[in-house]
Amino acid sequence: MFLRTLGTMKFITKMAEEPNMHNANPNFEVLKDMESFTEEMFNQIIAFQEKQHPAWDNSLPFAERIRNLPLHYLVFSAADRDPATHGPTVAHYYPLREEIIKIMHYAKQVTERPVICDLHARNGFIGSLLAREGGGNAKVIGLRHDDEKPNQIEEFFDRDSYEFQNGSHEQLNYDVAFSSWMPSGKNVTTSIIEKNPKLIVYIYTNHIDNISGKRQTGTDASFTELPDQYKLIEKWTTTRPKDLFHEIWPDLTPSLEEKRHVRIYAHTSLKDIAPYKTAIPCTPYDWEKELQMATLAHQAKQSLRNRGIEV
Repeated sequence: MFLRTLGTMKFITKMAEEPNMHNANPNFEVLKDMESFTEEMFNQIIAFQEKQHPAWDNSLPFAERIRNLPLHYLVFSAADRDPATHGPTVAHYYPLREEIIKIMHYAKQVTERPVICDLHARNGFIGSLLAREGGGNAKVIGLRHDDEKPNQIEEFFDRDSYEFQNGSHEQLNYDVAFSSWMPSGKNVTTSIIEKNPKLIVYIYTNHIDNISGKRQTGTDASFTELPDQYKLIEKWTTTRPKDLFHEIWPDLTPSLEEKRHVRIYAHTSLKDIAPYKTAIPCTPYDWEKELQMATLAHQAKQSLRNRGIEV
């Protein structure tokens, strides 16, 4: 473990043992294991960078490839990625399992076995997570764009539940349009509306790239200016805090705050759509364990700052 991070871990471990911290939030109890957790996390990060992680081997089952996938590489790309030829190493963002389940909850109400078009499939990673929640009662088809740079891991999909097809979505019959991270500067919504799908799902950010000055996803009109036959039925926003890693593990890279939005629109012909209600807690993806630890550590440090303690 790197020296700056080691010192921070010792501090977090010690502060988690204070009775006042446990009284402030009983969940801080898990921070007592921060040192051992961090050592394992760094081992996974290094193994991934050295291409020893199963994610790099597209001959393995998808379930094995995503096991212990570091959150770090769902925020940053591998150091050896050439941005001139390849997009993000794995994906543009980290998905949360409950939100993927929630999206599928609405998709399965469209018809008995809905066809979902993954409009911006790239390597198939996000679409495969969605397909796996279908339980065999949904079909997810991924489409790639020739004018987009491929992911550094170009093939990362579940062959048992997800399929790629050639061509454009205009040539495909589908029930649900799944627009995950629409390419920058493009408004695909116009052509989606022409297909008249029963459900439209957007995952996007309004963030403006500091270098190019362009939106990271779509255009200003891409996600909100829909015709009257579509009504917003569900929305939520996930915020990745500033310096998610660097604030807790100083040897890791700083990062900007990012707000990621999900918006689900239903065609007015759909009646009696049941809202999503949290049922039995689902097992989170492995990368969510790192997210939980980072989030708790952020909260613990803020709790100390609120008490006037510099950390």
